[in-house]
Amino acid sequence: THPPIIESGPLRDLIEFPPDDIEVVFTPRECRTRLVIYYTIMSTLRRAYFNRYHKLGTGFNPNTLDKQKERQKGLPKQVFEADEMPDMSTYQDDQDDVKRRSMSIDDTPRGSWACSIFDLKNSVPDALLPHLLDRAPNEEIDRHNEEHRKSHRHRELFALHPALDEEEPIERHCVPDVPKEHFGQRLLVKCLSLKFEIEIEPIFASLALYDVKEKKKISENFFFDLNSEQTKGMLRPHIQTAAISTLARSAIFSITYPSQDVFLVIQLEKVLQQGDIGECAEPYMVFKEADAAKNKEKLDKLRSQSEQFCTRLGRYRMPFAWTAIHLMNIVNSAGSLERDTDMEMGLPGQKPWGSVNGDESCSLTSFRPATLTVTNFFKQEGDRLSDEDLYKFLADMRRPSSVLRRLRPITAQLKIDISPAPENPHYCLTPDLQQVKPYPDSRVRPTREILEFPPRDVYVPNTTYRNLLYVNPHSLNFANRQGSARNITVKVQFMNGEDPSNAMPVIFGKSSCADYSKEAYTAVVYHNRSPDFHDEVKIKLPASLTDHHHILFTFYHVSCQQKQNTPLETPVGYTWIPMLQNGRLRTGSFNLPVSLEKPPQSYSVLSPDVPLPGMKWVDNHRGVFNVEVTSVSTVHTQDQYLDKFFALVHALDEHMFPVRIGDMRIMENNLEAELKSSIAALNSSQLEPIVRFLHLLLDKLVLLVVRPPVIAGQIVNLGQSSFEVMASIVNRLHKYLDTSQDMHGRNSLLSSYIHYVFRLPNMDPNSPSPGTVISTWPSVSTLSAQRPASLNLNRSRSLSNSNPDISGTPTSPDDEVRSIIGSKVVNEYIPGSPRSACICQFLWITVRQPMLPAMERCGNRMSSHTESTSFLQTLTGRLPTKKLFHEELALQWVVSSGSVREGALQQAWFFFELMVKSIIHHLYFTDRLESPRKNRFPERFMDDITALVSTIAGDIVSRFQKDLELVERLNTSLAFFLNDLLSVMDRGFVFSLIKTYWKQVSTKLYALQNHTLESLRLDFLRIVCSHEHYVTLNLPCSLLTPPASPSPSVSSATSQSSGFSTHVQDQKIANMFELSVPFREQHYLAGLVLSELAVILDPEAEGMFGLHKKVVSVVHNLLSSHDSDPRYADPEVKARVAMLYLPLIGIVMETLPQLHDFTGGPQGATAGAAGDESGEDGNSMISQTVAMAIAGTSTPMSRPSSFLLNPQASRPHGTFSAESSRSLLICLLWVLKNADECVLQKWFTDLSVSQLNRLLDMLYLCVSCFEYKGKKAFERMNSLTFKKSKDMKAKLEEAILGSIGARQEMVRRSRGAFGSQENLRWRKDMTHWRQNSERMDKTRAELEHEALIDGNLATEANLIILDTLEIIVQTVSVTESKESILGGVLKVLLHSMACNQSALYLQHCFATQRALVSKFPELLFEEETEQCADLCLRLLRNCSSSVGTIRAHASASLYLLMRQNFEIGNNFARVKMQVTMSLSSLVGTSQNFNEEFLRRSLKTILTYGEEDLELRETTFPDQPFPQSSTTWMLSSPLLQVQDLVFNLHMILSDTVKMKEHQEDPEMLIDLMYRIAKGYQTSPDLRLTWLQNMAGKHSERTNHAEAAQCLVHSAALVAEYLSMLEDRKYLPVGCVTFQNISSNVLEESAVSDDVVSPDEEGICSGKYFTEAGLVGLLDQAASSFSMAGMYEAVNEVYKVLIPIHEANRDAKKLATIHGKLQEAFGKIVHQDGKRMFGTYFRVGFYGSKFGDLDEQEFVYKEPAITKLAEISHRLEGFYGERYGEDQVEVIKDSNPVDKCKLDPNKAYVQITYVEPYFDTYEMKDRITYFDKNYNLRRFVYCTPFTLDGRAHGDLHDQFKRKTILTTSHAFPYIKTRINIIHKEEIISMPMEVAIEDMQKKTQELAFATHQDPSDAKMLQMVLQGSVGTTVNQGPLEVAQVFLSEIPSDPKLYRHHNKLRLCFKDFTKRCEDALRKNKSLIGPDQKEYQRELERNYHRLKEALQPLICRKIPQLYKPVLQVNTHRDSFSRMSLRKLEL
Repeated sequence: THPPIIESGPLRDLIEFPPDDIEVVFTPRECRTRLVIYYTIMSTLRRAYFNRYHKLGTGFNPNTLDKQKERQKGLPKQVFEADEMPDMSTYQDDQDDVKRRSMSIDDTPRGSWACSIFDLKNSVPDALLPHLLDRAPNEEIDRHNEEHRKSHRHRELFALHPALDEEEPIERHCVPDVPKEHFGQRLLVKCLSLKFEIEIEPIFASLALYDVKEKKKISENFFFDLNSEQTKGMLRPHIQTAAISTLARSAIFSITYPSQDVFLVIQLEKVLQQGDIGECAEPYMVFKEADAAKNKEKLDKLRSQSEQFCTRLGRYRMPFAWTAIHLMNIVNSAGSLERDTDMEMGLPGQKPWGSVNGDESCSLTSFRPATLTVTNFFKQEGDRLSDEDLYKFLADMRRPSSVLRRLRPITAQLKIDISPAPENPHYCLTPDLQQVKPYPDSRVRPTREILEFPPRDVYVPNTTYRNLLYVNPHSLNFANRQGSARNITVKVQFMNGEDPSNAMPVIFGKSSCADYSKEAYTAVVYHNRSPDFHDEVKIKLPASLTDHHHILFTFYHVSCQQKQNTPLETPVGYTWIPMLQNGRLRTGSFNLPVSLEKPPQSYSVLSPDVPLPGMKWVDNHRGVFNVEVTSVSTVHTQDQYLDKFFALVHALDEHMFPVRIGDMRIMENNLEAELKSSIAALNSSQLEPIVRFLHLLLDKLVLLVVRPPVIAGQIVNLGQSSFEVMASIVNRLHKYLDTSQDMHGRNSLLSSYIHYVFRLPNMDPNSPSPGTVISTWPSVSTLSAQRPASLNLNRSRSLSNSNPDISGTPTSPDDEVRSIIGSKVVNEYIPGSPRSACICQFLWITVRQPMLPAMERCGNRMSSHTESTSFLQTLTGRLPTKKLFHEELALQWVVSSGSVREGALQQAWFFFELMVKSIIHHLYFTDRLESPRKNRFPERFMDDITALVSTIAGDIVSRFQKDLELVERLNTSLAFFLNDLLSVMDRGFVFSLIKTYWKQVSTKLYALQNHTLESLRLDFLRIVCSHEHYVTLNLPCSLLTPPASPSPSVSSATSQSSGFSTHVQDQKIANMFELSVPFREQHYLAGLVLSELAVILDPEAEGMFGLHKKVVSVVHNLLSSHDSDPRYADPEVKARVAMLYLPLIGIVMETLPQLHDFTGGPQGATAGAAGDESGEDGNSMISQTVAMAIAGTSTPMSRPSSFLLNPQASRPHGTFSAESSRSLLICLLWVLKNADECVLQKWFTDLSVSQLNRLLDMLYLCVSCFEYKGKKAFERMNSLTFKKSKDMKAKLEEAILGSIGARQEMVRRSRGAFGSQENLRWRKDMTHWRQNSERMDKTRAELEHEALIDGNLATEANLIILDTLEIIVQTVSVTESKESILGGVLKVLLHSMACNQSALYLQHCFATQRALVSKFPELLFEEETEQCADLCLRLLRNCSSSVGTIRAHASASLYLLMRQNFEIGNNFARVKMQVTMSLSSLVGTSQNFNEEFLRRSLKTILTYGEEDLELRETTFPDQPFPQSSTTWMLSSPLLQVQDLVFNLHMILSDTVKMKEHQEDPEMLIDLMYRIAKGYQTSPDLRLTWLQNMAGKHSERTNHAEAAQCLVHSAALVAEYLSMLEDRKYLPVGCVTFQNISSNVLEESAVSDDVVSPDEEGICSGKYFTEAGLVGLLDQAASSFSMAGMYEAVNEVYKVLIPIHEANRDAKKLATIHGKLQEAFGKIVHQDGKRMFGTYFRVGFYGSKFGDLDEQEFVYKEPAITKLAEISHRLEGFYGERYGEDQVEVIKDSNPVDKCKLDPNKAYVQITYVEPYFDTYEMKDRITYFDKNYNLRRFVYCTPFTLDGRAHGDLHDQFKRKTILTTSHAFPYIKTRINIIHKEEIISMPMEVAIEDMQKKTQELAFATHQDPSDAKMLQMVLQGSVGTTVNQGPLEVAQVFLSEIPSDPKLYRHHNKLRLCFKDFTKRCEDALRKNKSLIGPDQKEYQRELERNYHRLKEALQPLICRKIPQLYKPVLQVNTHRDSFSRMSLRKLEL
């Protein structure tokens, strides 16, 4: 399958690897300092190899924010209606106008025609689309649309889509940091001024850092001099010219381990003078600056004394004073103070000293600079100068009650600035006095870098040359020394011989002196024979030391007084330290004896501990001088094991035997054993020196592998020992330095070694010879010229590939010489040439030959063992075998076993990367990069690699359950290795290695479905596929490509038997779209990726759920990188790349049911896939079984479980997270966007109907998925700071399922480390899409940008979907089964119109829709009627858009739709009907609907109608506007258009009113009610509005009203169904429903102009079917149930049950009976606890109310609403509307007299009313439900007296009962109903009394017979009845009304009735008392007696009154009738009608 020959061009590049794929880059190492003399320990050339194209692979090409931003430049801003707020100003004026014109609600239901026409005529239309009305052929239109659609498209889809939110992409391989010098956190200290009260002498200062806790000095001293020039002049005789470096006043300190315990200690010294420190400090404490004039004489005297001392003793110093600053206090307080704060530092214990508790922020990088003024110094005490004393002082300083506070301070002012050090300070000197770049001018006062002495180890390899020695004399004890020795100073010198002239100028100067001097003196403590010292002498060590180098200490007594014949200094002792001991540098603490006389000849090679004969020693040769010597050196390892190893290797290089190591002499014959043991002993080394000398050590080990040394004529194979020790060193680093690892567990020190330092020895072109490059050691092969010529090369062994002991044949020596020299060696070192000045260091490290000092003196620093061509030519012996490092490494690894193998496995990455770099260097330096890959490597090396990969794969499979962390590391290392090999080895060979791995893992997976192993395999695959030539490796131009044909041949498509797939199809096409064997062979890696995807997404796969996100991100990542890859920018090339992913379409189609459901539908994403249950023909999708039948027989799928729908397996819906689904879908869209359209079209032709439907479902889901969220959504998200709960859920699932393995753990751990700076930066800004990223509050601009991107993504995604739909339409237009498919296409189109879309997309979408309708008109008007309705709704919705272009296109589409409909049937009843319905539902549901814009669109449609000449020529005579539907058929198309438009316009006007009352729920429902009433003649629309009302009620939880709306809807449907079909079990119409509600009868279709239901376009909605009716009734039942009206639920089901019984639907019946049982159960259970509504009468008065003025309503409010609540609500609502001061609530319920009201105010009267029933009604209304359902009459009572007061005496108290009747019964379809009738009944005082007594009697009866009894209630009622104190109680009533017989005979009957009431009352009282007696306890006996006494009193008082009968009532009278008549009329009834 070699690719066909293609001419050069983009496609050619796709096939072949570029010739410049790999290049080896030499990068000169950046050097901080200006002079590079012996400075760089690392090679002056950094060496790294790069794949030129690496950055294009996903591993090196993360989708960072910057890159995304770059790719997103120039995006057009998409216009979305959701973001556009229409210009409301003009609209507002109209609105106000409307509000002023208040219409009465009793107006005609529709506004008048004339006004409607007038409004429209005055509107302005939108621009018309050109050529819209032209008739062009469909092909032409399609071509035109496509051109438009394809122009100006965004090329890169993924630039618009955020990368997946991953922990850290696993294929990310960070480029390690360049090895560089270590610095801690850096602090800049500037010393500004030092001022004492008196200025009489120079003062010298030094600064250093101390760590109190560690008791360690953590920096060297910084000496500075702040004396004035005049004061300095006093020392003139003693000062040579001061070097600029010693004039520094600012220093940079480095602190690696900042802590709360660090102090900055300042020590002051002055010139030695007579007297102890106290005496000398006294003047400074006594004199004040202010008194200078007063003390002038004393001061002058002091000054002249000082001048004498300076002249005489100027070279000696004495300690003077000190102070300390607690550093963290400064840092912490400066953090909170203003910039450059001045801080006074007072005595300890004052605030600035107060230490900060705990380890609070110790960061020194971010505090504000502070200026400190230190005011107090403490004088030094001669006996407390040691460091120990200092630590005690410092510790004491941190305590509040410091001892130091009690001391008398020396007052002074030292000003210093402390700030974080800048990144690149100018004029800076290193501790070695090198100038750091930038250093613009050498004359400027520099800043000194101060060397840090870290308190704990710092693990950083050496990269710069540094060789310093610090000598710290601690103490001297001359107490036992005879003679005068009191003012003692120690002179320190560094000698390279014994003559005094051998003192070397290598001691660094302090301040204001020369750079270097030959001697240093310690400070003198006056008259102290056993002084302590605090001096530090810093020495620059020579690069090469000999046995003669030593430090000489000379002790002097200084005579302070000038005496005759007394010399200034008298030597009183000598001692010394030799620098080398057995070849190693001597450091540490020494306790030395002191000799009294000068040491003898050649003393320097011995230690003073050795008792030399004839010498006198102080104190009997005891140690009396304590001194500490420390070195900071990159030359001396100071580790015995390393020293030994380097010494041996060096001896081999130099061929110098025997070798002295310590006290051993090693001869050549035992060198091999020693060498091997020294290699093994490296494991015992300390880790710190190993790390410091890591580069050198590894280089040496590599060298020993590559060039086995020849010892005693034998080639010694050290490969194995070197490999073992390498493995163990690497593991030690990994174990102890785990903080510096990246997420793959690669130690940063090692990876930077491989990347920058490692190289094959001596293979560099133009490299300095190894002597000059410390990282590559002098080659073993450059043996010295005295080599025995007899060396027998034939005995050298070259190892075979498996057994190291079998010799192979060496290659010919000539070849070797050539390859060693390196065929590219160009530039050699010529002594004296400019390059030779940059000699590197390392020769100093272990090479210690006597030649060096001489060389140094002669100034030519040429290496003594350069390896150059001339040297090679002078070799007498032959060169030993040279092995290739990678071959040897592979071999050693393969044959290793046991702990060595385990060690190598632990750090496999290291050996793999070494191997790769070695391979590349080898290929590069031997010019093999151009040779064919197959011939590059020997067979045995390939075998070793195969064996290695195979065993490692075996380890992964066998150990992943036991040792996951190791296996994860191993797995990624192996993957990276294979990825690298793809760049250098034969592709087929590497694929075979991948196959080896794959096979082993697959076999294991087959046996054991394991989530973890699958996850490992995914990681492996992802890394391998991150190769930069991934596409090329996949052979994208392979022969699977079908023969190109411009379009599928129509004949072949139609000639097939089914029009859809048959077995005869083009197999090649099928192969391209599924994971067939040919596909996998051809596109190997892509095949693996897609197979993994298919396997993991397979719903049957056990336990793979947690990997969904992971596998999707693999694909997403790959496609995203292809998308941004400049190599594939050409569309033709991109199409080839997309071909590699064609099977993805099938995979996603299969996964469809599991994807997250973005549509928010009830059934998940497949809502459309399976047909409707009842299989209505309106449904576009074929039912599953049919689909199976079609698909199962004719699909040529190679996989058994292909895209077929699987009805048996009920798959869980939406098992994917939204994020994964979205990523998968964007990948799918990318393939659809970039794939070749012809290929797609061919494939679609071969798909079955069900598959195409599945494809359409998928596109449907894509539309929802990429819907634009809108700016507001972004702002909302921005304000939510919490993480989305879904994310949390996903994280939780992931944690439970365990896909967070050790690797991610490691990523988390290593975050602070390797490559992290760059990495973390990249992670942080990784997104404009991470709503919950670290920074929550995004700026306005960022939000704008997010919205811009999201808008472009939505537009592009939808355009891709549109492109695909067009291809599908073209495909199916020639086949038979097009209807169902086209229905699906239309469904997707409509769905996309329903989503938030940009204007750009919508215009293309409408163009496609117009083309579709013109091609298949019958589709819309005959088959897909539902879709027609939907389309009308969508078009109308867009006609009201605020965006002009959207309106223009929507109006055009709507007009063409009408025209099309007309052309089919000569009228467009259907469209008229659907559009009217759509408008209604739009108006009812849409909140942000703008009628102004819709008015414009209507005008545009009218304009089209007028412009359309074709349709104007009509056969009908023109008529005026039609008045009723009967004239419809006669009018012209134009008139029909006009009629429709005006009709729509009227609906709009009602809408305007609705909008106005949006906030007034009652008014809104009234308006909706009125509009619905207006549609009485149009059942579909009435139904729509009833449903709108139901929706509104549900929103406000008025479930009873919602249920009524649904019952009305059902009744309406029943009416029309009974006309359409006569089925016995269906309800006959409204009548059937009247048991549910008496209001339902208004739905009966009786009016004369009602259309017959079979007329075209009427009752065609989905509800006008049996199923629709059932659905409505079901909903009604559930609403009643929610309202708690369970009796009504029963009534509803009475209608439903016969229907289900007729259909024999047992399941539904079971459900219904279950629900009935539940309902009746609740009735029983809730007895006595049910609450329905509360009713109020509300009257509105005042012209402000407009139509409501003088209207009265009964309002139904939720149960237990108090009068105050509704009053507050209405008052608040109308107050807000008309102004609070304008609205008043009338407090009483008396009739309102309008004349007395303020005409400018609005009045509301609210009264509580109760349901009213006549006595006869009570027979039927038994239960609580009966008394609260179907209510039409209500009552309220008003008390009054004739004189106008509300309340009076009993005989004056009248009562008015008002009975109200409403127009409909409650509950109704609205919550307030007009009052249509009012009746008043006035009761006389006596009647009022009768009512009161009856009520009391009833209360007593109830309390007495209550069960269970309630004693408290009973006693309360009794107390009110028989209590004596009751005012206006029963007795008073009796006395007022019964004491006399009334004079008016009309009242006789009332009198008698009241008398009987009292009789009954006393009887009830007696019963109650009896009952109470039985209930009370003994404690209430007395109370009972009191009640009984009261009762008897009451009874006695009542007795005479009750017994008096009215005789007239008992006389027989003839005219009884008349009396009766008069009585019946006696209640003064006033009727109001």
